[in-house]
Amino acid sequence: MSSMEESKQFEHGDVKPNVIEEPFPAYGVLDLDELKRYTYADYLTWLDNRRRELINGFIYLMSAPNLLHARITDLMWWFMELFVRKKSGNCRIFHAPFDDRLPIQNESADDQIFNVVQPDVCVICDLSKLDERGCIGAPDLIVEVLSPSTLKKDWNYKFNLYEKAGVREYWIVDPIAKAVNAFILQSDGNYDQGTIYTRKQSAPVHIFEGLEIDLQELFEE
Repeated sequence: MSSMEESKQFEHGDVKPNVIEEPFPAYGVLDLDELKRYTYADYLTWLDNRRRELINGFIYLMSAPNLLHARITDLMWWFMELFVRKKSGNCRIFHAPFDDRLPIQNESADDQIFNVVQPDVCVICDLSKLDERGCIGAPDLIVEVLSPSTLKKDWNYKFNLYEKAGVREYWIVDPIAKAVNAFILQSDGNYDQGTIYTRKQSAPVHIFEGLEIDLQELFEE
């Protein structure tokens, strides 16, 4: 089964888990409880240099991306960065590792924020959301590049989180199927059914008028 086919199993209405799906490893000096919900205030105290995300307060460890994942992330960042530079736009483009705190009800205190993610690529056009620690609030666009270990997280848990937080455009890039699934936030606060763009197509970036990503170039080996 391809990652594209498997991803269809995870609808955005699925119930979110109470615990992480991956095995929970030992953290050395950190005495962490896999059943406990943590906040951004807790996140700031973890100084062991492991990369983590918090989704609904639960910890998800992050591993280093493979070569293909890293290349696609770099190209996606560069296509958008180059466009903004040429257009003298005010948006800023970031790639992981970059912390994005996602309050659900405009929480601002560190101990009230339960979602901290490191998207592969994110675009932020409201520069007031940026501070020395990253971003607080929904980016205008988030791109996640699938890998076997993040499939369910990107298609389900992050889909729901980004929708709820108000991310205007969410792209899921499938390196194996060589396709992009793009979701646009609607006026009712929900994502549309999504549009699939394949390798021989160009995918329009809706937040940037006039920008289309050539997928043949993106997935070029």
